[in-house]
Amino acid sequence: MKTKILKCFCFFSVILCLGHATLDAQKKNIIPGLTNLKIVVAEMMNDWKIPGLGIAIVKDGKVLLADGFGIRNVERNLKVTPQTLFPIASCTKTFAAVSLAALVDEGKLKWDIPVKEYDPAIRFFDAYAESHITIRDLLAHRSGLPQHYLMYFNRQLSREEIMERLRFLEPSRDLHETFQYSNLNYMIAAHILEKTTGKTWEDFVREIILNPLEMRSSNFSVSESRKSSDYAIPYVDEKGTIRETSFLEPDKMGMGPAGSINSNTRDMANWLLFNLNKGKFKDRQVISEAVLLETQKPQIVIPGNASDEMFYSSYGMGWAITSYRGHLLLGHGGGFNGFSCYVSILPRDNIGIAILCNLEGSPVPQILARIIFDQLLRLPAIPWNDRMKKSRTNDAASALKAEESSGQKSKPPRPLEDYFGEFEHPAYGILSVGNEQGRLFASFHGLASPLEHLFYDVFETKDEIFGIFRFSFFADENGAIAGVAVPFEPAGGKIMFNRIPKKK
Repeated sequence: MKTKILKCFCFFSVILCLGHATLDAQKKNIIPGLTNLKIVVAEMMNDWKIPGLGIAIVKDGKVLLADGFGIRNVERNLKVTPQTLFPIASCTKTFAAVSLAALVDEGKLKWDIPVKEYDPAIRFFDAYAESHITIRDLLAHRSGLPQHYLMYFNRQLSREEIMERLRFLEPSRDLHETFQYSNLNYMIAAHILEKTTGKTWEDFVREIILNPLEMRSSNFSVSESRKSSDYAIPYVDEKGTIRETSFLEPDKMGMGPAGSINSNTRDMANWLLFNLNKGKFKDRQVISEAVLLETQKPQIVIPGNASDEMFYSSYGMGWAITSYRGHLLLGHGGGFNGFSCYVSILPRDNIGIAILCNLEGSPVPQILARIIFDQLLRLPAIPWNDRMKKSRTNDAASALKAEESSGQKSKPPRPLEDYFGEFEHPAYGILSVGNEQGRLFASFHGLASPLEHLFYDVFETKDEIFGIFRFSFFADENGAIAGVAVPFEPAGGKIMFNRIPKKK
């Protein structure tokens, strides 16, 4: 079942303030190759009720645009500027891949040597995977590990603490069997980097990427961003009502290498130039061309269908790779509480785009990137915005139909107090079940939801925050509740929580 936990994008209706451009300037084609871009951006922000956007565009070694649009703080009516910091979420993974590539460049790591050789203490659930998983496997999401997202979500864990729990996390596929996206892969890869260098991943990335690329505003913590004078507030759309939501802090959950970097359009423009210039920034070769290009090569096919404009996709190391209307496209999306983004490059056309947004789940970054690519490539326009609106309408109708046809309520076969207690999984931690106002209630890592009975000893959460999960309680040989199974990892089956015996 798909979790709805604190999802992160929102839309909203305001009079948009378009960077620092005047109305007269908007009417002119002031960006080479682009027609009325700022008018297009304004229309799309209005259509999707976007609070604010940051856009960086580079072409042929030059920055065409690095600016802000709309509002970064609705309550205070503060504009998005070129310096406004946004989380780039999973677009961090490309930085993580380059940091590992730098060690390969220095001869301190090899792509295809099992990570066990770099850290003999590392332990996986599967013995074969433990002795064969490589850096390449981790960065290409072909380790067999699913997300296991709720193992670390909303918990303050170090990477070492997650590594200690790794052996209890069951893979859902065999090593190399299929592409399976997981933040854990990048956390493990960063752990190997730290073992090899003796430095934190954050310090290493600052030293070998951010400083050489003059990305002076970028950081690794939402807490650090909020100390600045210019950062975006996260927003969500709850059935048409736009509200501010809480910041997610992946660095405090041990998942920094998978999604903790915060940046702005000026810094991201430099990142795009570096990737398009084959590892060189200005006059400095920051990383060798050969090792950088290795991260941009297909490593495994991503399951999915092709369309008239987009070919079948594959994953490299930190990049999704496909053909866009006959042009090689590398891209990566990102999103969590209140934010969404998309970073992409056309290497053979020397074009790069980064779009940052303070609205959860917004399709606008990808739609805008395609519109901009079409203009710069002088291709016939495609109604990308209309297509996405139609797709979203169909998805919403399907979701409503599924909700209306959900199972009927019935009476539990035993008293509610029989289900009360604390249940534990060695990696996921403690799940508590108790009573609140005469209803069964579950709480887990600070998230809580009522449990509605379905049938037998099976209950279901239907909370917008906690998510939608079925709780299947199971009994011991004496008929007493001994534990509960919850599909917190849909790809990996149910997670088994065993009852913690009550202390006398």
